[in-house]
Amino acid sequence: MTHKVGAIPFDIRNDRIAILFVTSQRRGRWILPKGELKDKESHKQCCKREAFEEAGVHGKFLRNFPITASIGKASGGSISHAAVTYYPLLVTEQSDSWPEDAKRQRHWALLDDAALVTDRDDLRQLIRQFESIQQWIKEDATHRKAKLTAALTPAQ
Repeated sequence: MTHKVGAIPFDIRNDRIAILFVTSQRRGRWILPKGELKDKESHKQCCKREAFEEAGVHGKFLRNFPITASIGKASGGSISHAAVTYYPLLVTEQSDSWPEDAKRQRHWALLDDAALVTDRDDLRQLIRQFESIQQWIKEDATHRKAKLTAALTPAQ
């Protein structure tokens, strides 16, 4: 089994979490960005790189909330599995163009509806795990958003 790193791109508006899905390249199924670590690349670097390459977003990496799941991939009539460690990524910027924009679509879904977006049981289980820790993710993300806003506000 191989190991990959992924992102759960999300944002919070009016105390509700939304997750950003992308389509897979071959089958067009709704998935979350993920990929293999490059040489000497940290989990944080890989998470941010994959989120930009596949979904065109930049954000704040929440390192305290990793979720590792077994994610399947159909290939040549069989399914191979990889352990994927996903990290929540608070989206701070969404680009109109990105490296894989010709290959992928993206879709925001409220966390309450996220399990309905994907037809994959492995991702539904991952979303349930994310849901179970959303209270702490919201606290961390709200704190980070406040720091970003303060940094952008000119001193008086």
